[in-house]
Amino acid sequence: MPAKPITLGPRNFAKRGDAIEFLKEMLGRYDLGDRVNSEDAVFLRAALENHPDSAKKIGCGIADFSVRSADFGTRCFWVNRTDGSTEKFSITASIRG
Repeated sequence: MPAKPITLGPRNFAKRGDAIEFLKEMLGRYDLGDRVNSEDAVFLRAALENHPDSAKKIGCGIADFSVRSADFGTRCFWVNRTDGSTEKFSITASIRG
């Protein structure tokens, strides 16, 4: 079965693995507690909208994104909602093939 192209915002990827690698590299550019810049937020918003639990994760609306620790000391992206609440989300769950 051929690889399925993935689109995140303005960028197209030949396959799922390429999109995941792009987001992992993005995660690596930030320190814990950093807010994600507006250019990278475009890709995270597109990824989050593709998440199987997107409505729950987005909730009342997206204010911005940040990098924080998650389970077992790992780092991940968090969506910061307009009401001040936050929710972590998985890169791999967001890039469904």
